[in-house]
Amino acid sequence: MIPRYARPEMTAIWSPETKFRIWYEIEAHACDAQAELGVIPKANAEAVWRAKDVEFDVARIDEIEAVTKHDVIAFLTHLAEHIGSDEARFVHQGMTSSDVLDTTLNVQLVRAADILLADMDKVLEALKRRAFEHKDTLRIGRSHGIHAEPTTMGLTFARFYAEMDRNKNRLEKARWEVATGAISGAVGTFANIDPAVEEHVCAQMGLRPEPISTQVIPRDRHAMFFATLGVIASSVENIAIEIRHMQRTEVLEAEEYFSPGQKGSSAMPHKRNPVLTENLTGLARLVRMAVIPAMENVALWHERDISHSSVERGIAPDATVTLDFALNRLAGVIDKLVVYPENMLANMNKFKGLVMSQRVLLALTQAGVSREDAYRLVQRNAMKVWEEGKDFKEELLSDAEVTAALSPAEIEEKFDLGYHTKNVDRIFARVFG
Repeated sequence: MIPRYARPEMTAIWSPETKFRIWYEIEAHACDAQAELGVIPKANAEAVWRAKDVEFDVARIDEIEAVTKHDVIAFLTHLAEHIGSDEARFVHQGMTSSDVLDTTLNVQLVRAADILLADMDKVLEALKRRAFEHKDTLRIGRSHGIHAEPTTMGLTFARFYAEMDRNKNRLEKARWEVATGAISGAVGTFANIDPAVEEHVCAQMGLRPEPISTQVIPRDRHAMFFATLGVIASSVENIAIEIRHMQRTEVLEAEEYFSPGQKGSSAMPHKRNPVLTENLTGLARLVRMAVIPAMENVALWHERDISHSSVERGIAPDATVTLDFALNRLAGVIDKLVVYPENMLANMNKFKGLVMSQRVLLALTQAGVSREDAYRLVQRNAMKVWEEGKDFKEELLSDAEVTAALSPAEIEEKFDLGYHTKNVDRIFARVFG
């Protein structure tokens, strides 16, 4: 976790203090269930709860672990220092370390997902507002980076809204996927602990019991979770790339808000760079970096090994913290994005009507010209615009083969920009309901 790209709400989930608090709650709830089953005395279960207001000493736990070389045992030893060794003797009864570690990780991932879902709502709200604001703001659509046909800025925002809405749905499913817990003991057989303990702990921690665990919760769940974060990050980059293109000097259809006092370059005072969206492109790469290791964690030896452990200690906080920061930054960029409708029109008209070539092509075929001949006629005139700076409509009007099929009025009508926006409302209804 790099503080520069982190927000406190998310980083708190991954702090040692939070981790140990969750460990404690799992152990305490397990003791309650064991006492209810008559496995341990109720007095001992009640004694564990005497530590509910304790601030666990991270440095002390680290000190113990330096000797034990085992983090869970170090924590249990520290807990016993607070509630007494006799009262603590039934803590962790029939459990194994992974019961605590895996259940805790999934609690943390669920909490992280809840923050990310709230982040996505901010992005969606900003995209929706800007989409309706610019529903009819004309701009040129591009394919291969080259002018294609007119679209609107509102449709651009709406497209990104639909993509992010799909991502929110994916994240909701990924949250559900990873919201399981396991208190099943060594190799997951419940030989030394009743399944009712797992059911109780999971209910208290907001999870579902894992239907069948080994000594760990199956890692295909986590692979699904991190893969979803990777897809969301790619969508963040998709939006960022579009904004970066629009901010290029020779395009300048939109740009990131440039605040008073902001400086763009240490050398060139005139610069206004798309630094936020470039940053988002980089952050997206960091989030996706977690996906392959998460996939590789699925294959573990037999009932367990710990090859996944070191990976998850890194990717779980890093990916969630980074994506949380990125989504909040993206929401701010969209919210304050400066849009230049006049530049959009100027760019679209740069090649003097060329973007209407398909309309003319279709009109010629409707008028009885073969598609091959129609394409040849339109392209012949279009190339004059590319190569000589001619006006496309004027060239068509002076082409005898074209005017033999289409009247001047029919040619003129094919240059109506409103033709390209006639279905915008229908598309918006599909996207926004």
